[in-house]
Amino acid sequence: MFVTIVHVVVSPEHIEDFVAATLANAAESSNEPGNVRFDVLQSKDDPTRFVLYEAYESEEHAAAHKETPHYKLWRDTVADWMAEPRKGVHYCSR
Repeated sequence: MFVTIVHVVVSPEHIEDFVAATLANAAESSNEPGNVRFDVLQSKDDPTRFVLYEAYESEEHAAAHKETPHYKLWRDTVADWMAEPRKGVHYCSR
């Protein structure tokens, strides 16, 4: 399994828009071939902080995700709503 944990900090005025766009992307991503899990998590202590947990059967499936129309729409839609660049950290299961 190949997992990406994406850390996102959103500008406060865009939190609700970010949540809506991200949940739409997550719903589409969950239907992709090789997708195991796609969670959208928001910090209880700081509502501007999010973690996206993306699990795919393989690195190839994860790469294919970035070529989907729904991912590209999400990426372009939320880009200006982030308070800082998002950071993805990759993991693989043992």
